[in-house]
Amino acid sequence: MKKYHVYAVGNALVDMEFEVEDSFFQQNNIDKGVMTLVDEDRQHELIAHLDAFDGKKASGGSAANTIIATSYFGGNVFYSCKVADDELGDFYVNDLLEAGVDSNVGDGRKPGITGKCLVMITPDAERTMNTYLGITASFSVDEIHEDAIIDSEYLYMEGYLVSSDTGRHAAIEARKIAEANGVKTALTFSDPAMVSFFKDGLAEMIGDRVDLLFCNEAEALSWAGVEQLDDAIDSLKQVADTFAITQGANGALVYDGKHLIDIPPHKTTAIDSNGAGDMFAGAFLYGITHGHSFYEAGNIASLAASRVVSQFGPRLKAAEHKEILQIVLN
Repeated sequence: MKKYHVYAVGNALVDMEFEVEDSFFQQNNIDKGVMTLVDEDRQHELIAHLDAFDGKKASGGSAANTIIATSYFGGNVFYSCKVADDELGDFYVNDLLEAGVDSNVGDGRKPGITGKCLVMITPDAERTMNTYLGITASFSVDEIHEDAIIDSEYLYMEGYLVSSDTGRHAAIEARKIAEANGVKTALTFSDPAMVSFFKDGLAEMIGDRVDLLFCNEAEALSWAGVEQLDDAIDSLKQVADTFAITQGANGALVYDGKHLIDIPPHKTTAIDSNGAGDMFAGAFLYGITHGHSFYEAGNIASLAASRVVSQFGPRLKAAEHKEILQIVLN
């Protein structure tokens, strides 16, 4: 029996979330609805403009949000990442510990600046991110914990790593270790911009194919270069044995290797879409590593994602995860 249900690799970022109006994007020349990488000076400039807004802080990054969700549902998890020996790095490490996540970070961290992601939420619930990677831009094979990968059921790779040469190579090396040791592989495309601008790099991370792929509908269509979802599904089958396509208010579509399964949505009032896909992946990974069918795992994930978008922030309180399992499985 493996020690960990999921081992994840990703960019460690302290999320700083703000509620803004669309006019803020126009005034500050920000592209709405996507993740944009910025340098330190640009991020400081934006932070100065955001001082007038109330903000919330949490350890984050896409894979971190996913792996913390899996842990709160009851999974055993390990997260490889990179944070600096600074105040935000201390905050990040403590947050992982409180969430029950084993990791490679702790003492012995290098000097530098821990990465930060400015998450700006508009009244239509859409999230826009401007990210300064800081020290996580140098995330590399040095942060990979081979023994932990081998002792896991799944390796989960964050698509955002594709934007860094060292991060992409680290994910590829982790995948090779997993494949050589019978560990299943999972990847999330993470963001439409990653598919649009780094498709070749994502293909490198996938290799011949992965066992499980997560994406939303826009990412699926962009990956396939098509306009119809049926055509995108055919394309995804060429690179993944199974997959889950999230569809926002329309629920999700999952493929278990033989059948396409519609996952119904759970009615909610969306106020913040940040973290919805991360939560879906974390809940789904919990489900399939704990004996549940793809349909059951999809329903757990769908309800969890609906709960996340109904509040501000990418996470739920620990107790809410058990409540979701009781609703879906009883």
